[in-house]
Amino acid sequence: MPNLTHRNVHNYFKLNGYHLNASDLCRVAYSYVKEGDAYERSIGEFFLDWFDKKDYIEMTTSGTTGLPKLVKLEKQAMIQSALATGDFFDLKPGDKALLCLPTQFIAGKMMLVRSLILGLELDVVSPSLHPLELNTTTYDFVAMVPLQVQNSIKGLSKVRKLIIGGAKMDSSLEEKLLPLKTEIYETYGMTETITHIAAKRLGDSVFSILPNVKISQDERGCLVINVATISDEAIVTNDLVELINDQQFIFLGRIDNVINSGGVKLIPEQIEAKLTGKINSRFFVTGLPDTTLGEKLVLVIEGEKQEFASDFFDVLGKYEKPKEIVFVSKFKENENGKLLRKPTLQD
Repeated sequence: MPNLTHRNVHNYFKLNGYHLNASDLCRVAYSYVKEGDAYERSIGEFFLDWFDKKDYIEMTTSGTTGLPKLVKLEKQAMIQSALATGDFFDLKPGDKALLCLPTQFIAGKMMLVRSLILGLELDVVSPSLHPLELNTTTYDFVAMVPLQVQNSIKGLSKVRKLIIGGAKMDSSLEEKLLPLKTEIYETYGMTETITHIAAKRLGDSVFSILPNVKISQDERGCLVINVATISDEAIVTNDLVELINDQQFIFLGRIDNVINSGGVKLIPEQIEAKLTGKINSRFFVTGLPDTTLGEKLVLVIEGEKQEFASDFFDVLGKYEKPKEIVFVSKFKENENGKLLRKPTLQD
């Protein structure tokens, strides 16, 4: 593999059906910035940043590993991330890809970088909740957030490989996707790791890491990520995991969400998994202050009040049964569809 730089554009690369080199893309970028829609302006700004003389891109993190902050991502590291994705998902020059994510965020930016470096034929559509609504093309590779997938199930017959990220995919959506012939992966990653560093096939519980990634755990049981091609420093997450081996892990839940109820530590994501399919609305469990227990386990359900039989919670362990059920008209979520637990309960 020759030494690639951010000035390289693969000779198989196409944008919306046209072969374009670096100079062409800069001209397109100026046009997008001057006359394009909002999503096109964002793409134009990225291309101008990508082909300038700087060896980095500036971005604001999502806050997955702490408070949102401005970071500099090395363009060479982004290239290495694109190559690792190409290896893991067996992407070939000339494969057709669709960009339907906003390019203000790392996932959208990396779809552009992968296409430039791997030689993908990239079509771009305005980010929306229904990205495949008018689609007649068959795509080899598409990335979406769960909310887009939820609204695109009928159109996924025209997608060969789909990666889902940006927010945790709930089990009810997974059940709807399992019968499809599309090769579907849930990804794990963040801005600091330049999108995904691991992925798992739909229906599996175990994430497998991409090339050049090393994983370990800290004293809290949280995932620690080392990617030499990205940074010399380890990235310490707040994600509780079970390490299967040095290549695989199971995501258990966010340490921020752990509930300490009377000295018993409860992981909401594991309790929620046991209740999946039993409640006909979106829901989550969380802890609320309690004078006796410190925190009490609460089940929060979206929509109208429901009644449950006395044996409804028998699938849960002794300490996993909610002390209270709260009904909320509408859950709060970010623009990727990620559930915002604490803000949902603040009104």
